[in-house]
Amino acid sequence: MAQIFDNISSKNRVKLMRILKAHTLNFKKDDTMTSYLISENNIGIILKGYAQIIRIDHNGNRTIIEDLEEEDIFGTLISSLKNSEYEIIAKEDTEIILIDYDRIINCKENNKSFYLEFTKNLLQIFTIKITEKNERLEIVTKKTIRNKLLEYFSIASSKHNSKYIYLPYTFTDLADYLAVDRSAMTRELKCLKDEGFIEIKGKRITLLYNDFW
Repeated sequence: MAQIFDNISSKNRVKLMRILKAHTLNFKKDDTMTSYLISENNIGIILKGYAQIIRIDHNGNRTIIEDLEEEDIFGTLISSLKNSEYEIIAKEDTEIILIDYDRIINCKENNKSFYLEFTKNLLQIFTIKITEKNERLEIVTKKTIRNKLLEYFSIASSKHNSKYIYLPYTFTDLADYLAVDRSAMTRELKCLKDEGFIEIKGKRITLLYNDFW
């Protein structure tokens, strides 16, 4: 995946952050980060750590909307943060920088090579995020837990051109990502395993049928 500071030296990165008047924030594990997006135009960049955008509906059901890793970006312009049901939670100690999107658009030093590289990276990440959101939509709109799992496996396998899938999080988080009940998902995984579709070893899923990959 493209990263926001690709092809930008450390020296020019410092210059870029100064030009854009970015500021740094630090969060401890399990801290809620949402309230720091004061302006709807703010873009956050994960410098270190790992966070998740989650949705908790009025019934208390939890859904993982998006995973945010190092050099990933988020904000109301690109992420689902439109109402109080959505939160950004630091899953480990996390450092972020915040930039006002208007400063990116209206930067007076936009002829600098490192600035042009930054905006190119930003557009590439926007494109990737749109693709990921469309993939997620394909998964969660499937009618059954089995079909959601199979679609998730198919997309993950295609991305890496491999029959091996390494889950980026726990099975509880996988259930939250798929927006399904964990116990029901566990039963379906067992059925898929018993029927010879998959093997499960820790967080590694092996797809046994060529139709998957």
